[in-house]
Amino acid sequence: MTRDGQAMLYGLGAVALWSTVATAFKVALGYMSPLELMWLASLVSWALIGALVMRQGLAGQALRHGWRTAAWAGLMNPVAYYLLLFGAYDRLPGQEAMALNYTWALAMAFLAVPLLGQRLTRMDVVAGMVAYGGVWVIATRGAVLDVAFADPLGVAMALASTLIWALYWLLNARDHRPPLVAQWQNFSVGVPVLTALLLAGPGLQWHGWLGLSAGVYVGLFEMGVAFVLWQLAVHRVSRTAKVSNLIFLSPPVSLLLLFLVVGEPILPSTLIGLVLILGGLALQQWQKAPAPVSQP
Repeated sequence: MTRDGQAMLYGLGAVALWSTVATAFKVALGYMSPLELMWLASLVSWALIGALVMRQGLAGQALRHGWRTAAWAGLMNPVAYYLLLFGAYDRLPGQEAMALNYTWALAMAFLAVPLLGQRLTRMDVVAGMVAYGGVWVIATRGAVLDVAFADPLGVAMALASTLIWALYWLLNARDHRPPLVAQWQNFSVGVPVLTALLLAGPGLQWHGWLGLSAGVYVGLFEMGVAFVLWQLAVHRVSRTAKVSNLIFLSPPVSLLLLFLVVGEPILPSTLIGLVLILGGLALQQWQKAPAPVSQP
């Protein structure tokens, strides 16, 4: 099999796992609070990625170098990003939180202007208007002329998580740590912080084996295996666009799983909003990269 063929298989594996994320979040949050889920999933992911770091002989590098970056990166991801994301999933229907989360790529394009000196193209502006029009449709649940959102805090948390995620990747543009090392170090920073927040708050409670299994699944597959598969895909493919386009397969499967497993009726406003968001992402992705601003 060619390297591109291997990359496509890895990419499809990652997308298949990400398609289950919204359902897994909703199931797990039916048993425990967002903070409890965040702590359990982070602990599982930290252990998994730590084992992979040791297997690849990167333990020495992970222990000696990169902690200055990890000190702030770990607070952004996993702590801030996932707490906001899980909070949004806890308040909103899974289909709405999932759809809103897809706007992070648009947020990255707009934040790259002040942070990386990039210019916005006309297509970026059009893509943003289309995608965020979809956000408005979802947030108002189809009542687009009504400014009273169904759950303004949940929508705000979902959109804030996209800003954190986009900002995290933009600030990491010059991060030279190997991806596995960076991920493990970030979780090494995040787990103690989450432990302190959990102990200072509600504490850890037993929610039964189903609750435990759901939390372990989130940490093992959404934060762990899917990340590794996606990294393998990106590093093996000849052109990143070949695998990045696979992400458009995830939303329809996510909606179907939410309907079949969680029992969420698929709202017409979600379908319309998701089509607009994905349409905006497609417009943004299929253009040429914006030119950087010339330095004086």
